[in-house]
Amino acid sequence: MSTHSVSAARTARIVGTLTPGRPAYRALADALRLAIADGRIAAGTRLPSERELTASLDVSRTTVTRAYAVLRDTGYLTSRRGSGSVASLPSGSRVRGAGSLFPADPGEGVIDLTCAATRAPAGVVEAYERAVSQLPEHLAGAGYLTLGIPDLRAVIADRYTQRGLPTSPDDVLVTSGAVAGIGIVLRALLSHGDRVVVESPTYPNTIDALRRSGARLVPLAIDPDGWDATESARTIRAAGASLAVLIPDFHNPTGALMGDDARATLARALTASATIPVIDETIVEVDLDDADPIPLPFAAHDPRAICVGSSSKSHWGGLRTGWIRAPKGTLPALVEARVTTDLGAPVLEQLVLLELMRAHPGLSPQRRLDLRASRGALADALREHLPQISFRMPRGGLSLWCELPEDVDATSVAVAAEDAGLLVAAGPRFAVVGGLDRWIRVPFVLPPEVMVDAVARLAGALESARAPLASGRVAAPAANVPDASGRRRPLVA
Repeated sequence: MSTHSVSAARTARIVGTLTPGRPAYRALADALRLAIADGRIAAGTRLPSERELTASLDVSRTTVTRAYAVLRDTGYLTSRRGSGSVASLPSGSRVRGAGSLFPADPGEGVIDLTCAATRAPAGVVEAYERAVSQLPEHLAGAGYLTLGIPDLRAVIADRYTQRGLPTSPDDVLVTSGAVAGIGIVLRALLSHGDRVVVESPTYPNTIDALRRSGARLVPLAIDPDGWDATESARTIRAAGASLAVLIPDFHNPTGALMGDDARATLARALTASATIPVIDETIVEVDLDDADPIPLPFAAHDPRAICVGSSSKSHWGGLRTGWIRAPKGTLPALVEARVTTDLGAPVLEQLVLLELMRAHPGLSPQRRLDLRASRGALADALREHLPQISFRMPRGGLSLWCELPEDVDATSVAVAAEDAGLLVAAGPRFAVVGGLDRWIRVPFVLPPEVMVDAVARLAGALESARAPLASGRVAAPAANVPDASGRRRPLVA
């Protein structure tokens, strides 16, 4: 991976005001250590020079020099010839809790919050019945509808037009879900060794797909409340990347929503660097508060953008149906890449989605009310029973991105939660190059009473994870790592 950098101005914003009452160099070292461990400064990032950071923080050169020395001694900073001081993680921490997310198969009584998706909405059975009645007219053909059913492509195109991005059915390719759509784009546009800008944190399966394609990943740090547009544009311009994979709409896992001004700033940087944006719009329809107009689709700011959507969050994951909205003239290359592994999405499920989208292009009103109730129950329970956990209430999306206290790590909490019958995904699973070990993602996709129960189990897990640290004992092993008896803990999806 190429060495990228973080500006002195952003570093100063991350550090904030140094804690009074203790040596300034120690406070600065601790602030930078937490930023590296949490992924706000990704491992492999070149930190500002001592001179630059001295000026931005308005501290003495000695303060910065001693802080950098502490970070080197503790494994959070390394010196590379020609690269200056580069953020790193202590040996063994980079892969802890890493891996893709996939639907778990929990046992009886287990609360599974590893998958940010909901049950099927009301009306699915009726939609299947109507779809089956329409199926005979498609039986005379081979069933390989590589582009997708024309009527479904038209409905998807109309939805983009409604959102402010004029779209023709000829711009739409129906896929077997969003992950499959991302795969098609990567096969069409990416060569082994190409650089790809990808947010950190981000959806783990995207990270995995990029690595399997042979991409060299350049992390773009996302704060808990969203993007630093100026710094993000700087990262994009410096990356020399072929693609940038972004989730600007209710970002997974933070829930942040990128505003139009930030989209325009990033679009200019992407255009200037000849980097093609690949926009994951899987969660765009999960707007729960619906207070203000949602920003325009990213492709309205950068016409080169390839948008990947899915019905899994807006309707039901069991349909396994998604789509690609491509710029004019680029669909043939995507189709050619598609047919090497997939000749088309199932006809029946396309007909079902057509019925559902004709009724509600996005979330149904009842589904929105249900999710708002579950989000409120989760937030209230966290505030009451776990006030030491901090989070930001997102306008939309399906989860809370929760920051743990400094005396526990997310992987240990996830393991302890599993023992308490609660499955959650630890922050390192969402990191591109390590870190995020004080964060967990908690989806609010189950009924309110179950979310309250989940918080009670999480509270117990937090105490269990603290106990080994307080007594000096070794914490429980991470998922899928053999314990002393040789037993492997199952992967948390």
